[in-house]
Amino acid sequence: MGRKRQNNQDQLALWEEGKGEAPTSTHQGTEMPAAERETESPAETEFLMEVVVERENLDRALKRVRKNRGSPGIDGITVKELPGYLKENWPRIREQLLSGTYEPKPVKRVQIPKPNGGVRNLGIPTVLDRFIQQAILQVLTPTWDPTFSESSYGFRPGRSAHQAVAQAQTYIAEGHNWVVDLDLDKFFDRVNHDMLMGRIAKRVEDKRMLKIIRAFLNSGVMEGGLVSPTVEGTPQGGPLSPLLSNIMLDDLDRELERRGHKFVRYADDIVIYVRSERAGRRVMESITRFITRKLKLKVNSEKSVVDRPRKRSYLAFSFTGGENPRRRIAPKAIARFKKRIRELTRRTRGISIEQMIADLRRYLLGWRAYFGFCQTPSVLRELDSWIRRRLRSVIWKQWIRGRTRYAELRSRDIGRELAAKTAGSPHGPWRISRSPALNYAFPNAHFHALGLPTLEHGLIA
Repeated sequence: MGRKRQNNQDQLALWEEGKGEAPTSTHQGTEMPAAERETESPAETEFLMEVVVERENLDRALKRVRKNRGSPGIDGITVKELPGYLKENWPRIREQLLSGTYEPKPVKRVQIPKPNGGVRNLGIPTVLDRFIQQAILQVLTPTWDPTFSESSYGFRPGRSAHQAVAQAQTYIAEGHNWVVDLDLDKFFDRVNHDMLMGRIAKRVEDKRMLKIIRAFLNSGVMEGGLVSPTVEGTPQGGPLSPLLSNIMLDDLDRELERRGHKFVRYADDIVIYVRSERAGRRVMESITRFITRKLKLKVNSEKSVVDRPRKRSYLAFSFTGGENPRRRIAPKAIARFKKRIRELTRRTRGISIEQMIADLRRYLLGWRAYFGFCQTPSVLRELDSWIRRRLRSVIWKQWIRGRTRYAELRSRDIGRELAAKTAGSPHGPWRISRSPALNYAFPNAHFHALGLPTLEHGLIA
């Protein structure tokens, strides 16, 4: 072991005992400030693992893992228990990381239903492995991310799905009125490990870093109590997986740029905008061939299409036609939204209207933060009205009998004749929810006072 590496380990030992500062990174025998290190290329240092275990980096990683929460892995250790576990075991873990002998545990297989049917396989690492992956991610990202394509938006600092949708909208407005919508079949399950590691090795000299990344890829999957080896894929669920996917697909981005295409990529969601259907067919054929031969990935021919942008959705948004396309919420996203609202407003839940609105509020605020990016406020107004109708309908169901309904309406200043007519109506709750009596008894302001947010007021400029 070289003197510099030994010095770093001595400093780490002092830090663990609270007697010293975290060690700095080294580069060809020369200590470098953190500010300089963040802009250098990974290939310029052989001591990335020393940077990974620096105290500041570890503190940030721990905060991120605790913020993200998540379920425990196969060892059952929870995020809440992680700090205590690290306090007791960190010297041993640190030594394994620095010596290149750390072995990740298999990930826990979890299947999440997809909105359009089928399931998505997630691999949940142990919280310790998530912590280590996060620490590695924080070291690799500042030097890798700036080299990625400007047309790549997924899982990158300072970039978002909204930016990807806005860029797609710009291409359409410029006259690229046909879209090549590529669907990579089970991308995260099919990534070739050797090809991915070959790309990483071109820019990472630290053999321990290469070894641990390979170990995370090959850690295996536990399902039904049995561990299966993983010979391909980057299981979704770990902090490193998004960066590794961007590294793998960077070659595709460069090829699309080399050909001069207008494209947007968010993780494995790829759309290319062209000016004619004929051009789209050519692009579909040639890019499919590139993906299959060069990246060893598979394009789902049934889901990949050449079509008008207004007939397709991208990241749950679609676009209106014409010279000035507007962003709108994709129909399937609205259908999923209504399904969830129906679940939250079921009378059989047996909860008060106040608790129901509290549950709705949590869901609506998150939904609004994303879909408030649409440019069709009338749709949001209609959804607001529909939600309030659902709530009025629930209230009507909870009152059950006619006499109870009459008394409840009268207690809310509804006249005797209107209250009697409404309470004795043969119509169902959904029809009654639009009645003058219920709208007067429970105006929009009533639900607002209970904390129900409105979707229209969440529009993002």
